[in-house]
Amino acid sequence: MESLNEMYTAVLVNLFKDIFTLIGIVIVMLRMNAKVALVSFIAIPLIFLSAAIFRVESRKAYRLVRVKLAKINSTLSENISGMKIIQIFNREDYKYDEFVGINDEHRKASMRELFVFAVFRPSMDLIYSLSLALLIWYGGGKVLQGEVPFGVLFAFVNYIDQFFKPINDLTEKFNILQSAMASSERIFLLLDQEETIKNPSEALPLDKVTGKIEFKNVWFAYEGENWVLRDVSFTINPGETAAFVGATGAGKTSIISLITRLYDIQKGEILIDGKNIKEIDKYELRSQIGVVLQDVFLFTGDIKGNIRLNNEDITDEKVKEVASFVNAGTFIDKLPRKYEETVMERGATLSSGQRQLLAFARALAFNPSVLVLDEATSNIDTETEMLIQDAIKKLIKDRTNIIIAHRLSTIQHADKIIVMHKGKVREMGKHQELLDKKGMYYDLYLLQYKE
Repeated sequence: MESLNEMYTAVLVNLFKDIFTLIGIVIVMLRMNAKVALVSFIAIPLIFLSAAIFRVESRKAYRLVRVKLAKINSTLSENISGMKIIQIFNREDYKYDEFVGINDEHRKASMRELFVFAVFRPSMDLIYSLSLALLIWYGGGKVLQGEVPFGVLFAFVNYIDQFFKPINDLTEKFNILQSAMASSERIFLLLDQEETIKNPSEALPLDKVTGKIEFKNVWFAYEGENWVLRDVSFTINPGETAAFVGATGAGKTSIISLITRLYDIQKGEILIDGKNIKEIDKYELRSQIGVVLQDVFLFTGDIKGNIRLNNEDITDEKVKEVASFVNAGTFIDKLPRKYEETVMERGATLSSGQRQLLAFARALAFNPSVLVLDEATSNIDTETEMLIQDAIKKLIKDRTNIIIAHRLSTIQHADKIIVMHKGKVREMGKHQELLDKKGMYYDLYLLQYKE
């Protein structure tokens, strides 16, 4: 972006001035003496030839520099974010050597870029010297023969000098231009990526969601036929709380991603209020579903900005109301600037429990019809757990809820518990019903509560 900014401020402003200066000099020289002018212009094809060669070579060099620079930036970002892990495992020397290698690649790419420009710039001076030599050789002969006045030759020498000044300026700017072109390629590589999940051209209206969710014979794989979900079918009725349990990799989190249509299924149907989600506007669908993840992401800004996420329809009063409702107001009011308190990157200054309470407040502020809690109580201390359990009870009231949990104590009162194993629904029912069956849920329960 800096390269593009430099192009607009340093190049385009002066580009037209240089071009008009060149055109003006050409016209004046042709009107003074066409033959001498044409001899002077013999070098112009050489200018275009060297510019064409430079354009190709410099673009390659700048592309490489941008790639290596991006690698340096991503490595630095990763190493600084993971500094604690690097220090704990004593990997400073290894990471330092790794960075030196990446930095050396960038240096070599930059040297190649510098070499290309170091050849191009003097080549313009050489072409200028050739033009001047041709002019003096041809024009001097004409002056001696009396065909051209000496004053005209003197004027042409001055005009050639003036002709190459904007060309030299343009060569300097050409360098910036090529850098900007290489940068814009990388920017548009990102901007021009097509969405993998297409929005339907004629989307069905969703209106207010009652919250009935149906999975009908759903098969899903992230790659090829490595099925994550296999022939999954279940129904969650409006206002019900459904809990998913199972070992890691059973497909629980994938179900959340599919309900919000972050991925499309290969076989089967997913229905919300009887409508296939592939036929609904995906943005409207997502606006009706609130998700509280295990790893809460907070943005740099302030507390209230992280609750309302720049939605100006959510007033400051509403922010305070939802924060108090989910017990987040207790710790926010103790902060020096309260709701104006600065939040650092990823919420680094807040505890896991505090971040989780803010995520609950955020979900409630948007008042979704369907609420999804993905391991929302797994990262908290015992003291905060009571606050969060109380917040969950308030959150899940009067809406359809989907809870993914490893702690079976948090889902004992769910209307429906769905036990997943290797991508399939193995058991379904209420807590006591599943215990009485003495199946997979019973085994999971014994593992957690052997005592």
